[in-house]
Amino acid sequence: MLRHSIYGILLALGLLGSAQASVFTPEDLSQLLQRADSIKTSRHDEFLQLLNQLDNQASKLTPIQQWRLRYLHAWQVAFSGQYPEAGALLNDVIERSDDATLRFRANATIINILGIAHRYEDAFRHLNQLIDDLPEVTDKVARYQGLGEAAQLLIAAEQYDQAIGYAEEMLQDLPPGENDCKALYFKLHAAFRNGSPQPADPPFQEGIDACLIGKEPLFADTLRADIAALQITRNQPEQAIAILKEHYRDVLGYRYPALTMQYNVLLAKAYWKQSDIAQTEKFAQAVVEGAIQNEYTEPLSAAYSLLYQIEVKRGNIAAALDYHEKYMAADKGYLNDVTARTLAFQIVNQQLKARKLEVEALNKRNQILQLQRALDHKAVETSRLYILLLVTVLASIALLLYRIKRSQLRFMRLARQDGLTGIFNRQHFVEEAGHALRQAERGHRHCCLILIDLDHFKQINDTYGHAVGDQVLQAAVSACRAFLRSSDVFGRLGGEEFGILLPECTIATAIDRAEHLRRTIATIPVQMGERLVAVSASFGISSTERIGHDLQRLLVDADRALYRAKHSGRNRVESSGTGDGAPSSHAVQAEQRQSASDLPDSTSLPEPASG
Repeated sequence: MLRHSIYGILLALGLLGSAQASVFTPEDLSQLLQRADSIKTSRHDEFLQLLNQLDNQASKLTPIQQWRLRYLHAWQVAFSGQYPEAGALLNDVIERSDDATLRFRANATIINILGIAHRYEDAFRHLNQLIDDLPEVTDKVARYQGLGEAAQLLIAAEQYDQAIGYAEEMLQDLPPGENDCKALYFKLHAAFRNGSPQPADPPFQEGIDACLIGKEPLFADTLRADIAALQITRNQPEQAIAILKEHYRDVLGYRYPALTMQYNVLLAKAYWKQSDIAQTEKFAQAVVEGAIQNEYTEPLSAAYSLLYQIEVKRGNIAAALDYHEKYMAADKGYLNDVTARTLAFQIVNQQLKARKLEVEALNKRNQILQLQRALDHKAVETSRLYILLLVTVLASIALLLYRIKRSQLRFMRLARQDGLTGIFNRQHFVEEAGHALRQAERGHRHCCLILIDLDHFKQINDTYGHAVGDQVLQAAVSACRAFLRSSDVFGRLGGEEFGILLPECTIATAIDRAEHLRRTIATIPVQMGERLVAVSASFGISSTERIGHDLQRLLVDADRALYRAKHSGRNRVESSGTGDGAPSSHAVQAEQRQSASDLPDSTSLPEPASG
């Protein structure tokens, strides 16, 4: 009780100036450092005031206390988003401080900095070193911080089970004065990213309550952002807006850019669900204005996408194109970052395994040499058998190294493919299509881009389930592949939308090929019990003859054509600039009647969607 009173008195005295501050004893300063360290996230404004007081008393601090103060300053610089500056300060602590525990904590914070700076391989190498050092660390606060950084980095790399494991370790070994808020946050957030919790589940509220009891409102509000994201996904924007707006002012007060951007983009998404254009634009622009320069994040990509859709809705084509280009750049940067995290985790793990195997192989070679030198006439046969056994083990290690190398190549290949359909994912489609367009431009050849969107796909998922929806996507891809050349670039752009870049192709040829694809997709036989699932698709086409060889412009132009196809009855082809090539509604209806007459029981077809 006396210590808490001293903290309050010291804080008040520190605000009055250096005259009163001169009465601080070494024990007082030690308590101030401990207090500042313990409230970094829970009472951030008070933490900043304590830093100011300690700076005024820096000359009275011992060398160990001065290094601890430098560490707290480095932490604050990182918290405010100045990552390169924070990294330099933390490295100074690691290289020059005599306090082993403080060096361990600085290394844990460096891991966070490297992750934010997208230096993922370096981050995972530091993390592996930190995990190796953990058994030697007796300071519970340092261990707790190290386990927390491990959980956070593994969540970023989508290694959710391992992250939950480290969070469980945190819960089992809480430092004095620390409640289970942060450990529960990492555990619940990993489960949320993995898709397992529900917003009404007791564990979510348990985590928020623990953080409020532990005076860690920042972590509580981060969990509330997870709940709001789930509510938006479930088409409950009113509930999401309510929880976000209730705590929005608190979030702004933390001055923590990552969480502020998350709240802003979630509010933008929720208002978009409500068709509130003004509020959507307001919060999407707030995300853009608050973004860290040259850093691509999921909120920034989503904000540009919303701003693009707003301008399309308003008919401002020039502004829409500008936002679409920014969205493509941000989305590509974010997807590259996600891939880099996952690959870095796998690569570093594979490298560690390979190094251990190489050391083991070297040891075996040394044993073989030692045996060869020690051979004598009485044990020749026995030693030879042992040497043969060691050579066999060595060969097995070499084979394992070869398999590890193959698995690394497999990870690289998986990063390029869509997991469900096996075609290019969005990121790799953009790269390959851009490369093909640059080649075509140099050779003065024309290309066409076809965007394909399956009609009423949400209704198929809602009516028959996601398993049938996946079957429809796979069947549509198989149908398209039959009509594609080896030079065509085919990729899944997201959900039920696909893109095909046709090199050396005129607009007339592209329309003809799109018509073939449309008719083929419309006859896909997807069976659900005794019922046939009706499948159709809408097509939008753009050409370099009209737009030029810029992929972003081709995508925007094809997207406008696809929009017209959707709003003109679906199951049709539209090209940029005109409606050429689009079948009449009579032609589509005739095809649908013909398709229905070929079915054993036309009454088994689903009712048409209203959307």
